[in-house]
Parts: sequence; C-alpha cells; structure tokens
Amino acid sequence: MLKRFHHAFDEVGTDEAGRGCLAGPVTAAAIILPKGFKNTVLNDSKQLSETKRDILRPFLEENAVCFGVAHIQPTEIDKINILNASILAMHKAIDQLTNDLKFIIVDGNRFKPYKEVPYECIIKGDSKYMSIAAASVLAKTYRDAYMARLHEEFPMYNWKKNKGYPTKEHREAIRKYGITPYHRKSFRQLPEELTLKL
Repeated sequence: MLKRFHHAFDEVGTDEAGRGCLAGPVTAAAIILPKGFKNTVLNDSKQLSETKRDILRPFLEENAVCFGVAHIQPTEIDKINILNASILAMHKAIDQLTNDLKFIIVDGNRFKPYKEVPYECIIKGDSKYMSIAAASVLAKTYRDAYMARLHEEFPMYNWKKNKGYPTKEHREAIRKYGITPYHRKSFRQLPEELTLKL
C-alpha cells in the first residue's frame, strides 16, 4: 500500500524516466495530488504494465492539483551528463507547477536544491509514496509517447518497442546503421567500444 509523505499534504512528488537509454530524452514529471487521493491501480504500482500506465495517465492528469513534465534532449545530456540532466528535467517539471511548493520528495538518492523548498530523496520512492509513483507513471508515459514519435522517423531501431533502451535489437541496429541525432554520444553505444584496438 503506497502512503502519503509525513511532511505536508501539498508534497510534490518527482521522478524521471529514460536515464539508462542510449537514445532519446531523459523525461521527468512532478505532481501534487489532492488530499485523500486514492487509486487502487497506482497502489500496487511496483511493476505496472504499459496498459495500466496508459489508463492511469489521463486519470492522474484530471485528478492532480497540478503537474508538469519536461524532456532534456541528448545534446544537453551529452553536455552536462545524465545525472545533471535528470535533475534538470525534474527542476523544469517542478517549474510548471502552479501551487505553492512546501516540500519535494524525489525518487532516488540525488537531487539539487530547488529554490528554497525543502526536499527529501527516497530510494525506491516510487514503491513507497503515492505522489512519486504518480510522477513515475507520467514521466514514463510521456517519454514512451515521445519515443513512439521518433520511431516514425527511424523505424529501424524499433524505439516504439525498446524506447531507446540498450536491448540486443537496438544495439544490432546501431551496429548496422550507426547512430542518429537522437542518440546520446556520451553513452557507450556498443559494448565493444570498451576494447582497445591495438
């Protein structure tokens, strides 16, 4: 059973998706849920199916007090590194919230202060707190939809299915076709890039 955080009713939950991908943006969402918010599907949200996430997205958008979603593109990721890009995406998502911010809870163990708002990092927060679980659903569904659009442009990488993650199929396509402008150049695209050719 997911719980609310103990600090404040107006807590902001934030999370990102796509951190380990070889292609596409890193996407973050931030959300404030209303007092007494309940949803049985979100409650067991450790491993939601794509179908359940897609059903939850409009429900969360309609019921949230406010929410924001932000993408940070590969060129920026390559410039500032993936950790900084993930935190920047969360900050940009929080920027879109219209309510007074009292407290931020962040999935994971790294964050940078956002203005003067107190925050707490929570490992596996998406399996503990309702607002982080909600943010993780929004981040994932928005990013998946974005990758499905990029798939139309470069179908040979099958991003519609692998979403830019380093699957065997994705790596095979990189081997065959090289990389696109949507690939992160600072990431090791193929395992053999580690071996030195002497």
